[in-house]
Amino acid sequence: MIALLLTAFLEALDNLIVTPALPRIASSLHGFGQYTWVVTAYLLATTAVVPLAGKLSDQFGRKGFLLSGIVLFLLGSTLAGASQTMGQLILFRAIQGLGTGVGVGLVAAVIGDQFPPEQRASKQGLIGIVFGVSQLCGPTLGGWITDHGPLLAGIVTEATRWRWLFYLNLPVGLFALLMLSIFLPSQPAGQITRRTALARIDWFGALLLVAATCSLLLGLSLGSGQNAAWTSLPVIALLAASAALYALFLGVEHKAAEPVLPLDLLRRPIFAVDGVQTLLQGMILIGVFLPLSLALQDILALSPTSTGAMITALSISLTLGAALAGISISRSKRYQLTAITGAALMTIGFFLLTGMTASSNLFLIGFALVLAGLGTGSFFTIQMVAAQNAVPQTQLGVGTGVIRYLSQLGMTLGSALMGMVVNDALASETGTTHTSTAARLALSSVLQHGFWMVLVLSLLLLLSTFFLKDAPAAQTPTVEAK
Repeated sequence: MIALLLTAFLEALDNLIVTPALPRIASSLHGFGQYTWVVTAYLLATTAVVPLAGKLSDQFGRKGFLLSGIVLFLLGSTLAGASQTMGQLILFRAIQGLGTGVGVGLVAAVIGDQFPPEQRASKQGLIGIVFGVSQLCGPTLGGWITDHGPLLAGIVTEATRWRWLFYLNLPVGLFALLMLSIFLPSQPAGQITRRTALARIDWFGALLLVAATCSLLLGLSLGSGQNAAWTSLPVIALLAASAALYALFLGVEHKAAEPVLPLDLLRRPIFAVDGVQTLLQGMILIGVFLPLSLALQDILALSPTSTGAMITALSISLTLGAALAGISISRSKRYQLTAITGAALMTIGFFLLTGMTASSNLFLIGFALVLAGLGTGSFFTIQMVAAQNAVPQTQLGVGTGVIRYLSQLGMTLGSALMGMVVNDALASETGTTHTSTAARLALSSVLQHGFWMVLVLSLLLLLSTFFLKDAPAAQTPTVEAK
């Protein structure tokens, strides 16, 4: 279990630790015009391959994919640390992302294999804690390494300390790889050959899904940035192409013998509701983190240290929310009440944040952040437990993969929506100098638009929890390929 948690920690930490170093990396590699692609390339690669990796792991067993994914991730980390140009770094970050999507993302599915349904909640809660801890220490660790990381004569200089952000993955990843190789049991072979199983996979559907996902993420990234408007031709073309490709994908999956996304999963009410909740939680999570530092420093006039303390309170509450949800579900053997409670807490927290002004009470803002964090964090555990209980064992990989896919998609949508709301609000405000009282009032109004968006999303999530019915795990004998 420790090796699985370390593997999940690598994935959760990677983007968070790199983000604070992006300006330094761009300066070192002379690529300021491309630095956002360091994150985008990783996200594209990870999101696009997650469902296919889950499907293939159902057919051939998870151990091989998990180990291969870790190897690919470590290879990408090594090459990224040695990058000499921005183009190289973007390519190697994509390799890292493929490793995450192919193998590292299967950690939750492996837990579903190794533990019975009554123990899954507590174990998935540990994964939620890992993500919360990464939120807590990732940005700080990334900043510290970039500023104070060790030098290595001729290889790592003061200007290239950021390389340690990638080399740091190697000892942790190698230890996890060794432990999983030794202690993770292989799944038993089934009655069909690998060649037969490969021939039955819907490769055309997989290609359509990858193309649709890439088109959507590229369109959202361009539209939410500063270089292209939502009404620009490239953005409209990418989003229209994505819609057409998704429609074609669903048509192909309906007729495929072994679909990448079995549509019967979406006909399972619990899985369908859980998928909607996962999408909403991803949007909420990124939607609150993006404007928070700006709101705390520019509206409340907090120092960077005080801002960090507030964000730390949110990160700790996310971790506690995941842990408490795991304990609650393990004891009660039910998850609907936990989901309703979590959604209600986050809704109250976000409602309080919508009233943030320059004169707001700091204790009240901190209390709101803790409530929002507890509620949002609980869904790290709930989404996987509900999904894995809703699907048969033979579809555990693809079911888990779909949930991870929707989570990544939700975060991308949340980022785009927050950018659109804030940018539109900024455009409607009268121009004032940044340091004036009028500017602070205008900015407060702008960021409240963003918090209102998050509140609406949390209300939708709360409404959906009343449709998330408790159910025992779906049991179907496992059939693996030889």
